[in-house]
Amino acid sequence: MADAHSILKPHPWHNRLMSTLSPRLMDDLHDLYRHLHAHPELSMQEHETADLIDQRMTTLGFRTVRCGGTGVVAVLENGTGPVVGFRADTDGLPVAEATALPYASQAQGTLPDGTQVPVMHACGHDTHITASIGAATLLAETRADWSGTALFVFQPGEETAAGAAAMLADGLWDKAPRPEVMFAQHLSNDLAGTIHLSTGSAMAMADAWEVLVRGRGGHGSRPEDSIDPIVLAAHMVVRLQSLVSREIAAQDAAVVTIGSFHAGLKENIIPSEAVFTINVRSLDQGVRDYVLAGIRRVLSAEAMASGAPEPEIRELYEFPPVHNDPDETVRVMDVLTGVLGVDRVSGRPPQMGSEDFGALPAAIDVPSVYWFFGGTPQEVIESEEPTPANHSPLFAPALEPTLTTAVMAAYEVMRSRLG
Repeated sequence: MADAHSILKPHPWHNRLMSTLSPRLMDDLHDLYRHLHAHPELSMQEHETADLIDQRMTTLGFRTVRCGGTGVVAVLENGTGPVVGFRADTDGLPVAEATALPYASQAQGTLPDGTQVPVMHACGHDTHITASIGAATLLAETRADWSGTALFVFQPGEETAAGAAAMLADGLWDKAPRPEVMFAQHLSNDLAGTIHLSTGSAMAMADAWEVLVRGRGGHGSRPEDSIDPIVLAAHMVVRLQSLVSREIAAQDAAVVTIGSFHAGLKENIIPSEAVFTINVRSLDQGVRDYVLAGIRRVLSAEAMASGAPEPEIRELYEFPPVHNDPDETVRVMDVLTGVLGVDRVSGRPPQMGSEDFGALPAAIDVPSVYWFFGGTPQEVIESEEPTPANHSPLFAPALEPTLTTAVMAAYEVMRSRLG
C-alpha cells in the first residue's frame, strides 16, 4: 500500500479543498499526524495523547476538561446559537506495525493482564484526531462567520467499548454543554477522497463472551473415566454456527464468531476445562436478543448432553448500535456532496463492524450521523493484491487527499449546523 506520507496527484476537487486550507495549516496537520502515528497508546491509557490534544485545543481558544480518565472535551462558545458536537476516538491497537513507514510505530504497551505488546494506530484514530483538530482550527479562525457552540469529544477506549461508557459515567453531559446533534467519522480502506454513509443502521451491535466449559480430566487412554471438555466445547462451537444459518431469517443480519479456543497441555491428558470466546454482531435488537438467548440454550443443552456442569459465561464487552438519523443524514449528504462533488459521496449498506460512539448521543436522546472516509489510492484498489484494511499491520492510508477530505468534511458539516 502507498506510504501514508505520500500525497497522491491532486484532482481538481482536491485543489478546491486545498485552497481553503493554508499551506501552514496543512504542514502543521501533516506533522501532527506523523507524530500521533508514531506514538500510539492502548485503550484507556492515552495519557500523552490526551495531554497533546488538551494543549492543542487550549491554544486554539477552546475550554477543555478531562473526562473518563483519558478523554478530553473541548468547547468553543461563540455567542448564541446551537451546540454542535463532534467525536474523535484516540486509542491504538496491540498490533506490530509492518508498513515500513519512516514514522512507523515502535511503541510498546501493557495490556490489563500485564502482557507486553506492540502498539499501532492500525484503525486510523490518528487521522481522526488530526482531522478534528484541523476542523477545530478552521472554526476558531472563522468565528466571525458563525455563532453557537462547537463541542469536540476526544474519546478514549473505542476499541474495547470502554471509552464512551467511561465518559458517560464520569458525567460527560454535566461537564459539557449538551449538543442538539452529534457527528463522527471513521477512516476506511475505500478510495481516498471519497465518503460513504448509511441511513438508519450504520454499524452493528456487538457482544463478546468468554465461555468456561468444565469437564472431568483424566488419562487419554481411559476416556470412560472422564468428561472430555474439548469434545464438549467442539460440539458447542459447531452447533452455534447453526443459530444464524438455521434460526435467523435470511433477510436479517447476524454473525457468530468463535475467535479463540484454549484447552489442554499434553496430547495424552484429557483436561478438566476448555475456554473459548464468542463474538456476536447484529443490527436489530430483536435479532440480538434471540441470538444471545440461543447461545445460552445451546451451551446449556450440550453440557447436559455430556453430563457436564453448566458452563460459566463471562460477558467481556457490549457495543451499542450506531444509528444515523434519516433526516439529518440527507442533510449531511447534501453538505458533503457540495464540498466534494456528487461522484465522491455515496450511500452504503450498514456495516457489521461495531463502534461505541452511538452511546454518546443516545444518552441524551439527540440525533447523530456517522460516516466513513476512504484512504486508499486508486492504484492499490485496482492491484491484484488484497487491500490492507483496518486492524491490519499493513494499514497505511495515503496522507493526502485523505486528511484534507476528513478535515473539510468535519468542518463543513459542523459549520452547516452552526448559526
